[in-house]
Amino acid sequence: MMRFTVRRLIELVLVFFGVTFAIYAAVFALPGDPISSLGGDQPLSPAVVERIRNLYHLDDPLWSQYLRYLGHLLTGDLGVDFRGRSVAERLATRWPVTMRLALTAWVIQVVIGVGLGLVAGLRKNTWIDRGVLILTILIASVPIFVMAVTAQLVFGVKLSLLPIAGVTDGWPTSYLLPATVLAVYGLAAVARLTRGSVVDTLSSDFVRALWAKGLSRRRVIGVHVLRNSAIPVLTYLAIDLGALLGGAVVTEGIFNLPGVGQLLFESIRVHEGPTVVGIATALILIFLLTSVVVDLLNSLLDPRIRHD
Repeated sequence: MMRFTVRRLIELVLVFFGVTFAIYAAVFALPGDPISSLGGDQPLSPAVVERIRNLYHLDDPLWSQYLRYLGHLLTGDLGVDFRGRSVAERLATRWPVTMRLALTAWVIQVVIGVGLGLVAGLRKNTWIDRGVLILTILIASVPIFVMAVTAQLVFGVKLSLLPIAGVTDGWPTSYLLPATVLAVYGLAAVARLTRGSVVDTLSSDFVRALWAKGLSRRRVIGVHVLRNSAIPVLTYLAIDLGALLGGAVVTEGIFNLPGVGQLLFESIRVHEGPTVVGIATALILIFLLTSVVVDLLNSLLDPRIRHD
C-alpha cells in the first residue's frame, strides 16, 4: 500500500508540472497586449507600459517566467494581477460561492443519480429500467443554458418558489435552483454508470457463488454487489466533483453567482493572465488531490488495483 501511495504521489507531481506549464504557456501566448488595455479609453504611455512589463517580467523567456511563478507558488503565493490585486485574495472571496454550489450539486448527483442507477440495475429490463434510461437520455440532450433559463422561468418567475439570481437569500435557497441545473447532467451519467456497474456485478461468477451458498439477498446486494459496483462510480464522482469545483462558468453566469467560474470568465475576457493561471493552478491541485484520494480508496475496496 505504501509503494502504491508513493507512486501515485510521484505521478501527481509530474502531471502537475506538465499541466501547469502547458496552461501557463497557453495563457501568456494569447494574442493581444493586456498591459496596453489597462488604461481603458485612455491609452497608457509607452514608459508606463514598459515599466509594468518589467515589473511582471513579461519580456523574460517563458521558461524563466514559469520558474519564477513556481518559486512563488511554493510559498503559497499565487501572484498578483495586472492591477496589483492578490490573486489568492480574489479567489478567497469567490471560493465560498463555488464551494456551496458545487457541493450542493454533487450531493444531488450522489443521492438521486446513484439511487436511480441502483433501482434500474436491480430491476434490469423492466419498465423502471427503461424509464430511467429514457429519462437520462432526455436530460443529457438538453443544453445547459436552455435548462437553466427554463428553470428560472418556471420555478422562479411563474411559480415564485426560488430566486433566479444572486446569493442574497443565502444557502440553500439561492443555490438550490442553479445546483439542480448543474447536477442534472452529471446525475444522468451517474445513474447510467451505476446501473451498468450493478448489472455487470450481478452477472459475475462470485455473485452466483454467493447465491449458491445461500446468503441472504440483503447481504449479497448490500455488501458484495454495492462494494464492487462502487469503484467506477466513485471514480466518476471524484472527477465530476473536481469539474464542479472548477467553477461552472455558464451556470454562474446565468444565475449571476459571484463564484470562481465567473471570475475565470472575466479574467479570460480581459486577458488577465496571472489571475487565469492562479485559478487554473488551484483547480488543478484540487482535481489531482481528489484523484489520488479516490485511487487510494479504490485500492482499499479492491486490492488488485495496487498490483496493476
